[in-house]
Amino acid sequence: MTTLGTVLLAAPQISLPGGEQAVLIVLRWIHFVAGILWIGLLYFFNLVNMPFLQELDPQQRGIVIPKLMPRAMWWFRWSALVTVLAGFAYWNQIVAVDAQSVLAAGETASAGRVIGSFVLVWTIAFAVEMGLLMSPAEALRKGAVFGVIMTVVILGAAYVFLALNEQGWESNRTLAIGIGGGIGWFMLLNVWGVVWRMQKKIIRWTEESVAKGAAMPAQAAKAARLTFLSARLNFWLSFPMLFFMAASSHYMMFVGR
Repeated sequence: MTTLGTVLLAAPQISLPGGEQAVLIVLRWIHFVAGILWIGLLYFFNLVNMPFLQELDPQQRGIVIPKLMPRAMWWFRWSALVTVLAGFAYWNQIVAVDAQSVLAAGETASAGRVIGSFVLVWTIAFAVEMGLLMSPAEALRKGAVFGVIMTVVILGAAYVFLALNEQGWESNRTLAIGIGGGIGWFMLLNVWGVVWRMQKKIIRWTEESVAKGAAMPAQAAKAARLTFLSARLNFWLSFPMLFFMAASSHYMMFVGR
């Protein structure tokens, strides 16, 4: 009995979170779970689904697409939204804590500037991509050309975000998530602004072509191309996005912060 009592007394003591800390832990947990679902589906679409659909004939695609894509896209777009909103709320708290610690010391800090520049810079990056995708110049939608331009755009957006937030008080977590989460923000806009819009049309056209026994409309090829470019861009961007999100806590990239 004495041995049991000693073991119980020596057992690790668990401290349950409360108040604001509990809210932050729940937000982070939701962010992780939804993110796993979102990125998992992104990898499924790029590595499995796209090659699979290309191997099917029109009749087979007419059966598979209306049954598979509405369900898959529902989980895909909503998990993307939950991931980004939960992560954005959590990051806002990090930025606010950074700013408050500086303000308490009597120095100047603006959390609003960091958060505002985040939304502005990464939304502009998406607007540039939309300009390329919707441009009448077909050359801009060639894989290599599109890839090079968007690489420059994303690197430029990251540089501008950092340049706008060199106030000296921003922590490594604030800046690393500002880039990684910014890429996630861009990817979310891609999901809702391009991929889902195009997929809705493709699903509808596929159902109509099956019902009428007719060929897909001419616009279907362009919609499929836009979907491919956006989904493939999100696929490649997921790697630096995950790197910067992990670097926020595990790699002090921004030395001295």
